[in-house]
Amino acid sequence: MELKLSGRTALVTGSSKGIGLSVAQWLSLEGVNLFLVARSGDRIEKEAAAIRKETGVSVGTLAADLSDGAARERVARSFPDIDILVNNAGAIPGGSIDQVDEPAWRAGWDLKVYGYIGLTRLYLQKMKERRRGVIINIIGAGGEKLDFGYIAGAAGNAGLMAFTRAIGGTSPEFGVRVVGVNPGPVMTDRVEVLGRRRAATLYGDEKRWRETFAQMPFGRPATCDEISASVVFLASDLCSYTSGTIVTIDGGLTYRGQLP
Repeated sequence: MELKLSGRTALVTGSSKGIGLSVAQWLSLEGVNLFLVARSGDRIEKEAAAIRKETGVSVGTLAADLSDGAARERVARSFPDIDILVNNAGAIPGGSIDQVDEPAWRAGWDLKVYGYIGLTRLYLQKMKERRRGVIINIIGAGGEKLDFGYIAGAAGNAGLMAFTRAIGGTSPEFGVRVVGVNPGPVMTDRVEVLGRRRAATLYGDEKRWRETFAQMPFGRPATCDEISASVVFLASDLCSYTSGTIVTIDGGLTYRGQLP
């Protein structure tokens, strides 16, 4: 399917690994030029070099801690002219309200919640002036399937869902689309580490970590590619009437009934 994205430019945050890197790779295969931002400068430059070699697109990089407002301003100054913004940087700590102290809660929200809001604020104005652009927020199904044991993430993701819908409901008035993607469990390095830890506890053998996913939809987490393909489609003109929408990709987990 021809997505007609060739020649456009995208900024992808948190793009040194996981979903962010996968999104960048998929966009590059469609001929999209890239700006990659992450905390790890060495890692994003290494991945940028690999993308340039494979696809020939232009790839710029910047190491920045997006929990800091000044760093977000620096990103916007460094990469002022983009067609697509993919907000992806951030990880909110797990735990119940008595397990996540205020500094940890604030640090998680500063990077993800306020990071997304801050970059959207900066780039929405630029896109509004040009009357074109797409902003895609990678949020998380924890904002739908609310869990006391993931209280900071549940509240933060729910807030970003409301933010995305509210902005995306009005942004078409000036030619801009704002959408969200809610991944469920995704097979990343972090998920593997958690799986190995759980397998060691349950079975006394961390090598049995894949067995800990048996109760998930299709018996496994999603792959990064399964998330990225949807992100790229949402960024394309084939979705030109889609704004204020959040696509949940969790194998139906959010709406699964409780087993007897």
